[in-house]
Amino acid sequence: MADDVEQSRPALRRYPPGHSHLSQSLNNLARSFRDKFTRRVNNLANRVRDRFTQLDDVEKYRVVLRRCPHCWHDFRSLALNNLAVKLYDRFTQRHIQFDLDESIELHRAPLLLRPPGHSLRSWSLTNLAIGLQRRFTQRGVPSDLDESIELHKAALFLIGIRFQEGGVPSDLDESIELHQAALFLRPPGHSLRSDSLSVLASSLRDRFQQRGVPSDLDECIELHRVALLLRPPGHSLRSESLNNLASSLRVRFAQLGIPSDLDETFSLFLQLSQTSHTVFQKDLMAAKSWVTPAEETNHDSALVAYQTALKFLDQHVALLSSSSRHFDVVKMATASLAVDAFSCSVRHGALTTAVELVEQGRAVFWTQLARLSSPLDELSLPGDAGAALAEEFKQLSFRLRSAFDQSTEDQSPQIRQLTMQWNDVLSRIRMLPDLSRFLLPPLFSDLQKAAEEGPVIIVNASQYSCDALIVLSDQSPVHIPIDITRTKVSELSSEFQSIAEKFGCSNHQNTLVGILRKLWHDIVDPVVQALRKSNVHPGSRIWWCPTAEFTLLPLHAAGPYERGRDNLSQIYISSYTPTLATLVRARQRISQYTSTQYFVAIGQGNPDSGNELRCIAPELADITQRLAPIVSCFTSLEDSDATVQGVLNALNHNQWLHLACHGMPNRQRPFESSFAMRDGSLTIKDIIRSNWQNPEFAFLSACHTTVGDEKSPDESIHLAAAMQFSGFRSVIGSMWPVDDEVARQVVSAFYDKLVDDSGRLDCTRAAVALHKAVKKLRRNKIPLEQQIVFVHIGI
Repeated sequence: MADDVEQSRPALRRYPPGHSHLSQSLNNLARSFRDKFTRRVNNLANRVRDRFTQLDDVEKYRVVLRRCPHCWHDFRSLALNNLAVKLYDRFTQRHIQFDLDESIELHRAPLLLRPPGHSLRSWSLTNLAIGLQRRFTQRGVPSDLDESIELHKAALFLIGIRFQEGGVPSDLDESIELHQAALFLRPPGHSLRSDSLSVLASSLRDRFQQRGVPSDLDECIELHRVALLLRPPGHSLRSESLNNLASSLRVRFAQLGIPSDLDETFSLFLQLSQTSHTVFQKDLMAAKSWVTPAEETNHDSALVAYQTALKFLDQHVALLSSSSRHFDVVKMATASLAVDAFSCSVRHGALTTAVELVEQGRAVFWTQLARLSSPLDELSLPGDAGAALAEEFKQLSFRLRSAFDQSTEDQSPQIRQLTMQWNDVLSRIRMLPDLSRFLLPPLFSDLQKAAEEGPVIIVNASQYSCDALIVLSDQSPVHIPIDITRTKVSELSSEFQSIAEKFGCSNHQNTLVGILRKLWHDIVDPVVQALRKSNVHPGSRIWWCPTAEFTLLPLHAAGPYERGRDNLSQIYISSYTPTLATLVRARQRISQYTSTQYFVAIGQGNPDSGNELRCIAPELADITQRLAPIVSCFTSLEDSDATVQGVLNALNHNQWLHLACHGMPNRQRPFESSFAMRDGSLTIKDIIRSNWQNPEFAFLSACHTTVGDEKSPDESIHLAAAMQFSGFRSVIGSMWPVDDEVARQVVSAFYDKLVDDSGRLDCTRAAVALHKAVKKLRRNKIPLEQQIVFVHIGI
């Protein structure tokens, strides 16, 4: 090549500038230089290659890593990982401890380059965990094992998320391999071996559901059996293991139809009813898992399943605080449980049990709120020992609820310890005279007292059946089958809600009448016929206790709406109650202010948000003129005085309330539902935090005060319920927007009828007073939706 270059130079010199052969000579010389350069580069590359091939794999990867720029994160993390893997491989061949140590340190480096969210982070976590696991088996350093387990956990979590989101089969295989590795690290006798058995079994079941390989399901079942043996009766996770094994057997029964699998499924579920440990959310979920197959197969244990689930619910809720965060937990756990339990009881002919169970599973938040106050007041036990026991219980209750509020899990060591102490004290309290049912759900004999002044009609909508049950004070409940499905009830409710949103904007009277006729024909008329057979005379008071979607429908306004035929309001005087226990408490709460009556009328026509309400001032003027002369003390707060704190302060000194303002429902966040005041919102949260003394009656002259969370109607989280559960024995509220002028007319007629013959206010007359006020309204040709907008709740 050097000769070619030298030979080309003289030829170039022979041709002067402009000669025709000069360009060809230049090209020949340039080509010679290029060939010379290419050969030198190739020779250098061959020498480097020969030298590189003489290195072992570890050194080769060291060279690659040294030449990889730090700014190339993905390439550098890959180079670090490859070198670490080669060092680990060399360690397994030559057993040089330094290779293993260096491999571990190199595996730590990619983690910094693969932060949370990186697609390869789980790979790095796994590699580091494997290295630490190997070093633990070599040297027995406990910290290596602990770190390995935590890294495996982190990797499994990421792989699990990735599989759930993307469903990549290789992720599930990798997850199973990692679970098997974790199980190896927890040999027989290890305190957490049952955990590893359970999660490995669950992953195998996931793979079976993906690919249908029977051996995966068989292995899953055997692993769950072993885990169950490690969680004997009394173990906090026994319910979880019973549920896991039962559910896996149920899957195999669905695949193969082996009767023994189904028999064993229910045998395992039945053991849940014998649970003796403190109940947590997982126990409740296990009991709910029992309910579904029992209903599907019409198994004899169905009613026991519901009773167990609701018992667990009651025990679990008893430990929670009344925060809205825990309401969300309960809402998820109780969806349809109570109404389905009611249906199951009715189908088994256990009518008193139906009443007890539906009470246990509805208005759970309010029930817990009542527990936090009145039962502790009852614990004024005699003697020094009794006082000490009462104080111990109060302190433990406070500490336990504080722990729940501060914890994101319900089985932390602190909570487990506190619940054990709490249960021990609770057991000792129940051994005392007259306290055997302390903090236990009421029996039917207790709930029946709700019907002392008139029958209570529970109207229940379940996916399995719709039924009404009349609770009477002196006889067994009366069952009325309702010929409608829950789906149809839901559709009817949705139709009604859609037109209720448009009331006042256009004429929907024909549609409304059609809905009220449907309610009469399918639901209310059969109940009325049964009431008449039970000698409940026309003109009597009745209480509706609707469940599920029935809570959103105006049962009190049902009727044929035909000339010559009576609607419900012309036969009976209707009230509502969220639960029977609420009505019982209201009846038992005797006013301590029999000689004095303190009344406050609050009106806010110019709130910080919302339109001006011009009829507020005339409405309050009418009330002042009618009541100021007859009550012991009458206070009026308007406009600038009607602030959030002003209302709360006024209710600390008054037992009778009239509140006229904007009602602001919040269907997505019901605890934020509020009354609009001059300086902001008076929310349900504000109301339930208050501690008013012996409130009697509240007239809520505002829109939407009985509107709650449509997704959990059985919890009754709305403004009227908040007032009732805060102690008001009798409440009047609205189901949709109220016309200002109509409200003023109703209020004026209502208070005329609320005063008894002695010239005093009587809250037990509220339902009759509203009934008569509305009757007077009909003569004025007020639109139908405004005639039926107000409802009475309570005694």
